[in-house]
Amino acid sequence: MKRAVFTQGSTLKHILIMTGANTVGLIALFSVDLIDIYFLSLLGQEQMAAAVGFASTLLFFMTSLSIGLQIAMGALVAQAEGGNDRALAGRHCSNVMLFSGLVAALVCFPAWLFAEQLLAFMGAQDETLSLALSYCNILLPATPLLAVGMCAAAALRALGDARRAMLATMGGALINAVLDPIFIFVCEWSIEGAAMASFAARIGVFALAVSAIVKVHQLPSKTNKAFFREDLAAITAIAGPAVLTNIATPIGSSYVLKMMASFGDSAVAGAAIIGRIAPVAFVALFALSGAIGPIIGQNAGAGRYDRVRQVVWNAMLSNLAYVLVIWALLFLLSEYLVQFFSVDGDAAALITFYTHYLAGGFAFGGMLFIANASFNNLHLPYIATMLNFGRALLGTVPLVYIFSQYFGAVGVIAGEVAGAAVFGVLGFSLVLWHINRLEKAESVTV
Repeated sequence: MKRAVFTQGSTLKHILIMTGANTVGLIALFSVDLIDIYFLSLLGQEQMAAAVGFASTLLFFMTSLSIGLQIAMGALVAQAEGGNDRALAGRHCSNVMLFSGLVAALVCFPAWLFAEQLLAFMGAQDETLSLALSYCNILLPATPLLAVGMCAAAALRALGDARRAMLATMGGALINAVLDPIFIFVCEWSIEGAAMASFAARIGVFALAVSAIVKVHQLPSKTNKAFFREDLAAITAIAGPAVLTNIATPIGSSYVLKMMASFGDSAVAGAAIIGRIAPVAFVALFALSGAIGPIIGQNAGAGRYDRVRQVVWNAMLSNLAYVLVIWALLFLLSEYLVQFFSVDGDAAALITFYTHYLAGGFAFGGMLFIANASFNNLHLPYIATMLNFGRALLGTVPLVYIFSQYFGAVGVIAGEVAGAAVFGVLGFSLVLWHINRLEKAESVTV
């Protein structure tokens, strides 16, 4: 029987290949928001950028839910594949997709009903609130499609087919890039046009990813109530903590935005633009965390904890090298970014400060991403949950508050980076300690 692909060969090579393919796909996914905010900035209204910032923070809760659900898909399918049990992998695939669609629908409905109140709580007011609400009302109903599409892409990556997962997200971004200027400028639908283009992009990701996993790999298998109930415990054991882990980030982001709102729409617009630039600039770190999950999962399933350690260290070195390069580029491009988004005042000052002094701090976020991916695939997802909530509640909230009192709007983003530093180092240290424990236990068993 054919051995799982990630249990053989260079772990660094596997990381680079998977990360490279994931990076292209995620650039496409993250650029959807960046494309929206760029075209809207051409209208010359900072309220538009601020509105997208508020709306995107609320929508990020829904995206985080989808990310948590896809982690369950990746972990379960990768472990079954690592154990050479394709039938079990197919059953897990079907049941996770079903579970994801149901959960996403149940969560997005109340968020859609109370979107105005949630946006107002984050600090949106008057015209900015109205614009943000229009954006959310169009995009929130697409959450179930996004959740199932992301799960299908995760199943593709778990099988080692990062290329088709990449093509699905690239297809969605292409749809968004084509429709944005048509809807915003030709049809004159403004922010509603940007939202409709993003909605169409999510339909594209769903269609392409599900088609690949069904038609190409024929992975999903027929399921029934008994199989679904049997798998539910395994799904929720990973998805529950993973969803909580990922929701912790938008909780911290919501507090950051609420504090930024006290400095005016220009500051919120600057924070919103940084929030769109950073994921695209550091996209490889998000891709890295998604890439190492299946590699860790397959090697852990095969009992190769020496290779698991190699994966973690190689991921860490890749993280540091990448951040240094991107930080240098952002520093050099700082003035061009301000001009590109047509901003001035507080928005321009925030972008300049971030690109000059804080962008390098994303390395700590990368460390936390690596730790979270490792724990999610080593049967300890609750530790990833604790780390992320610790970062949001014990790191972000108090440090953002303290720094903002002394340094104003720039203190808000500085406090967020400081919180990531504390818990990034802690998380990476804990995962190395846990791998050593697992390796010792494996040697005793053998």
